[in-house]
Amino acid sequence: MTTVIELEDASFGYGERPIVTGASLAINRGEVVAVLGANGSGKSTLMKGILGLNQRLSGTVTLFGTPADDFGDRARIGYVPQRHTLSASVRATAEEIVESGRLPRLGWLGRLGATDRQIVCRSLDLVGLADRSGTEVSTLSGGQQRRVLIARALAGQPDVLIMDEPTAGVDAVNQHVLADVLGRLVERDVTLVIVTHELGALEGLPTRIIVVDGGRLAFDGDLDRYAAARDAVHHDHDSHHHDLELVQPPAMAHGPFDPPAGTP
Repeated sequence: MTTVIELEDASFGYGERPIVTGASLAINRGEVVAVLGANGSGKSTLMKGILGLNQRLSGTVTLFGTPADDFGDRARIGYVPQRHTLSASVRATAEEIVESGRLPRLGWLGRLGATDRQIVCRSLDLVGLADRSGTEVSTLSGGQQRRVLIARALAGQPDVLIMDEPTAGVDAVNQHVLADVLGRLVERDVTLVIVTHELGALEGLPTRIIVVDGGRLAFDGDLDRYAAARDAVHHDHDSHHHDLELVQPPAMAHGPFDPPAGTP
């Protein structure tokens, strides 16, 4: 099997403070990996470490066989961040949001051509929003906005898609729709890494479970092994809420699709 992401004794954090330590794992092409853990366990920090969005304090990260520091084709890894919805202040259509996902793939002119527009249309169709392409995102439901963000990531034609809590804050009907969308991605051989606290919402898609506890990988195995070890790797204080990190990362500049500062 082709390894697409590999960590060896990697530690990630903010400033000089490590949040995740000693992480070693290899994710292979075509896997659907669910990353579980209690609030503050470091799940999101681990994902951001893979993406290079926080500091790697030690160890190595290898992406598609290339050391992360030397890896240039970041569009091969799509990312759907932990977020309920797009900002209500965004004045853009679903199509315009998804078009922004093509930016890493554009040439030096930075203009969308016919092929780019076809990919944008296919991405919207894949998430079931082809009929909403001209709709302003502020008028879409939370579940539909999540699908817009997934389509934006897909527009970059990633080989790996990392999603942080894609079903959080989404009602049961839209969770089912999202699970169908993820199933279509699996059929297209997209490798999925999904941080979640709602394993049932993924409807049997994961092929592998990773549990993060106290900043360390407490479990890594298939569903059968997880079912047998579940009580041993989870604690009574595990809760079903968003992953709140042990410390807050430094303030970052807001992009056009980020909620205003102070938005819950």
